[in-house]
Amino acid sequence: MIGYVTLGTNDLARAAAFYDAIAAELETPRMMEYESFIAWGKEGGGAGIGLTKPFDGNPATVGNGVMVALQAKDEEQVQRLYDIALANGGTCEGPPGPRGETFYAGYFRDPDGNKLNAFVMG
Repeated sequence: MIGYVTLGTNDLARAAAFYDAIAAELETPRMMEYESFIAWGKEGGGAGIGLTKPFDGNPATVGNGVMVALQAKDEEQVQRLYDIALANGGTCEGPPGPRGETFYAGYFRDPDGNKLNAFVMG
């Protein structure tokens, strides 16, 4: 149902380095790139993610209650994605671990403060 998600950034180069590292672990290349916008995704694949400087020229801000969830293939990849995020300027919002009986996730924020998680079900 979701084609892609776009997050705002105030420093596209810094944010791109963060998402390039995450995307590399997920084997997801950049699929579009312009002066103020970059998107990662696979043609014919699941939803992609994009970063942009806001069109209206105002500073990007974080949406309270907004989070993007990145599907991992296993618990080890959840840990790797969490570690990659923190190593590339992200901050911890909850270390990887079980959340109930069938959900395993690690939570983090990107350098602009956007909240993400890496998760696996089952």
